[in-house]
Amino acid sequence: MTDPQSDASVVADAGSRVERVVEVRLPTAHGAFLAVGYLDLHSGTEQVALVHGEVAGERVLTRVHSECLTGDVFASAHCECGDQLSAALEAIVAAGRGILVYLQGHEGRGIGLLAKLRAMKLQEDGLDTVDANIALGLPVDAREYGVAAGILQDLGVASVRLLSNNPRKRAALLRYGIAVDERVPLLMPPGAENIRYLRAKRERLDHDLPHLDGIPGLS
Repeated sequence: MTDPQSDASVVADAGSRVERVVEVRLPTAHGAFLAVGYLDLHSGTEQVALVHGEVAGERVLTRVHSECLTGDVFASAHCECGDQLSAALEAIVAAGRGILVYLQGHEGRGIGLLAKLRAMKLQEDGLDTVDANIALGLPVDAREYGVAAGILQDLGVASVRLLSNNPRKRAALLRYGIAVDERVPLLMPPGAENIRYLRAKRERLDHDLPHLDGIPGLS
């Protein structure tokens, strides 16, 4: 499979899309970061990147993390988002340098919090995460990554090692001119509450989740 080609117009658009507003040291349970706050000049949303070490250059360990209130804040077992957030921060500190771009506006793969909760209710009634969105008349995945590319460009990143199980995210960054040297798996142990969700992500959204192969009914 050939890599998607970057589009000169969208690359230029990403580069002019963000305004760096503030930088502040942010000590966390995982280590010390520099929180860099941005304004998305297209949407007006506020965005943040957590930076550890010197990140200008190539092969920067990078996580582009979609906001997930239920998983990141409330530790929902319905998804693996909160675990991935913590694991990504730990991996970045262990590597000595890296970036976590936390994308607001990506709740529920871009459909918003209330719509996500309605989709979760439909999943309780038997639909998977894809069919639940469709039943609500909403996109299966409405996320876009121009603002993430703009942030990475502003931080001087030449290429990334992308912490993700999602090949589509890699393709999106490539389109915006962000070179992806490697996609680094970020696999979390599945649980009883998220097995169906993870199976749908693998079978219908192309996520690379080989650790599900040994689970009965998922291989």
